[in-house]
Amino acid sequence: MATYVIVSRFSPEAFREPHEFKKLAEAVSAKIKSECSGIRWKDSYATLGRFDVVDIIEANDPKQVEKAAMIIRAYGHSTTETLVATPWKEFLGTL
Repeated sequence: MATYVIVSRFSPEAFREPHEFKKLAEAVSAKIKSECSGIRWKDSYATLGRFDVVDIIEANDPKQVEKAAMIIRAYGHSTTETLVATPWKEFLGTL
């Protein structure tokens, strides 16, 4: 399986109160689980800085990753950037 990193930034319109975000996050997660069965979610991190969330996922089909990113954008009211990630030792082995 290939590893992908999806970084997201919330839109100011995504939620008005911080407690609303938990419901939004649960809805987005449920949508991805039901529509992107080919994805294995490894971890998610809240970050301080340019992005609000960093998600680490694995998938064999890049179309599933694209769909998950679109769900985050549409339902999560976020902008996303998706990166293919190569394990460091594997990367060094190609040099």
